[in-house]
Order: sequence, then structure tokens, then C-alpha cells
Amino acid sequence: MSDYYSTLGVSKTANQDEIKKAYRKLASQYHPDRGGSKEQFQEIQAAYDTLSDPEKRAQYDNPQPNFGQFGFQANGVPPGFEDIFTAFSGGPFGDIFGRRQRPRNRNLNVQTTITLEEAFNGKEVIANLNLPSGRDQTLQIKIPPGINDGMTLRLSGMGDDSIPNVPRGDIHLSVSILPHAVFRRQGDDLIRSLVITCMDAMLGKTVRVTTIDNKQLDVSIAAGTQPGSVLSLQGHGMPNLNNPLMRGRLLLEINIIVPTDLSEEQKKVLKEVFG
Repeated sequence: MSDYYSTLGVSKTANQDEIKKAYRKLASQYHPDRGGSKEQFQEIQAAYDTLSDPEKRAQYDNPQPNFGQFGFQANGVPPGFEDIFTAFSGGPFGDIFGRRQRPRNRNLNVQTTITLEEAFNGKEVIANLNLPSGRDQTLQIKIPPGINDGMTLRLSGMGDDSIPNVPRGDIHLSVSILPHAVFRRQGDDLIRSLVITCMDAMLGKTVRVTTIDNKQLDVSIAAGTQPGSVLSLQGHGMPNLNNPLMRGRLLLEINIIVPTDLSEEQKKVLKEVFG
């Protein structure tokens, strides 16, 4: 039977603090994850398991015929052997040696800017990216229809590959959408201004409106339409990101032009009609 005191390098009169300190030092030095010998580590663990337990230590110091039952389990692995291995993976005894994170490849953050039309239709982006490992990578990314400004797409396993034999990192693609000259976006709805004359507002009129996907719609302006009114055209807004078959509304904000250069004759006619 091994001399557990010699194994830990302590005297037979060592107290528990001395035993624990010696164990920590040796276990860290001979742990298989750090290049140590599994056999040496098992012996160190067995010694500590015995000498750190007052009852087991007393039996070890005064051997009895049945002492062997306290040393190893039936499979030959000392009690707690599995636990000490988990110390290097953030397990319950990780505080003995200090926690060590497993190395991993980094996630990479990239950005792209698209137009509102491209956000409506979706877009396939092909780009070259220089990875931290020095390797050039060509990315083929499908931006889905209906994507929102500032949204980030996760490309799993397409990131850093500097550390071999470790899963690659991800790429996080942040998408920005340029302001549009005609349309403003509000969720899945699109808003645009529709300018009509005061006569059109008073008498009513049918006007032609172009949508984001270049469709031409004939829109009826009711007689007596007031400034600031909003007309809603269902199904002519942006596609829904989760269900592209569903679309938001096209909202038409009515702005009425009031003429500022009426002649005296025109003013006279208006006074006669509305006066």
C-alpha cells in the first residue's frame, strides 16, 4: 500500500490545512488536463481522500483488515475522481484551482446597408471577408424580405476559425436601411404624402399612386376630404418578416395645397360661390 503521507509530501502530524494545501498544489501539477499522469493523479486523489477524512485517516494510521473498502471504488477509481476533473470545466470544485474557460473561436460583427426596396424584396449579398486567421472567406447571405432597420442576422459557424479543432464562431450581420425619398416605414406599414388641391379636396377626385413595388393604384379622394386625413390601402406595405405573404398597409397622408396667387377675378368668383 502506498504511503499517502509521502505521496502528498507531508508529515504524519500534518494538520488539515497543510494536507489540503499540498493536495491542491500536486493535483494542479499532475492533473491529466495539464499534461500530468493519470496514475499519479489517481494516487494523489486517493491520498487526499483518505487523509482529509478524520475517520479514514485514523483507520489508515491504524490499519484494520477491512480498511481496503475505503480506498477505491469497485472500478478502481478513487471517490471524487470524476469531481476533480470537473474542476477544469467549471464544475463544483472549480474554485480549488480557479476556473478555466475552454478556448473558443470568436464571433465576428459585420454591417451592411440596403435600400428600402431591397428590404421589401429581400437581397442576396455576396461579400469577401478577411478572417482573423488570415483566411479569406466569401459570404453568400440572404437578407429576408421585410427585414427591419438595425436587425442583426446570425450566421452560425461562419466566424473566426483561428483555433483548430474548436467549433467556429458566428458572424453577426447588422443591417441598416437607407431613408427613402417617398416612403417612411412604421412597422410593416409604409407612409407617404399625397398632395392634392383644395378643389380636389372639396369636389373629390381619383388620383394614381405608385407603390413601393411600382404598382399603379387608382385611389378615390372623397369630396370634402380634410387636411391631415389618412387613407389606408391594405396589403400594399412591407412584407411581414415572419410571413412574407402578409403585408402591411400603405398609408396616404393627405396634404392640401392652398393657392397663394389667385387673381382678383378668381377671388371674386370664389366669394360669390362661397360667400
